[in-house]
Amino acid sequence: MADIITELANYTPYVFLVAVLVFLAYIWANRTKFKSVNTIAIAGITAALVAVATNVIKVPTPATGGYINLGDTMVMFTAMLFGPVIGAFAGGVGSALGDVMGGYPGWAPVTLVVKGIEGLVVGYVAKRMPGNSGLIVGGTIGGLLMVTGYFLFEAYAFGVPAALEEVPGNLLQAVTGVLVGTVLTNAIKKRYPEVEALI
Repeated sequence: MADIITELANYTPYVFLVAVLVFLAYIWANRTKFKSVNTIAIAGITAALVAVATNVIKVPTPATGGYINLGDTMVMFTAMLFGPVIGAFAGGVGSALGDVMGGYPGWAPVTLVVKGIEGLVVGYVAKRMPGNSGLIVGGTIGGLLMVTGYFLFEAYAFGVPAALEEVPGNLLQAVTGVLVGTVLTNAIKKRYPEVEALI
């Protein structure tokens, strides 16, 4: 089943195209709600930020051929600061782009879905619950969804024992994401309260 990663690499460009088109269509359909130019610019910048953070430190995981990284810190930070739409785009597209840049293109389609859902949920909860409780609860739920999403895919592709080996590393990514995301979001909101009005 390890060949599934190789096979998925063939679909990576199409997955990116669909994700970007869906995002742009959503922004267009809701153009009265969003400041379209700002939203698209922030989405692009934050996706790049996530991609770079994903590649700063990479610890390979032999059981599945994946890797542990710091990308979740920026996925959660972006979602906590800008909400579910930017969180989903930056989390999904940015993390998948990080996979491609880092030499893991077969993981990109899976990452786009898993991290996109993570960013969506973190942003949604953070915007609905005020203060640190919203950031922590959103980050925790999003982190658990990320761990579960990768576990389910890895269990299918590599078997349950290999997938279980990945759980501690993914949990570490989730916890780091919640901590760093919460601290950075609070710092930015305190110093630049107008940042939330950009989209």
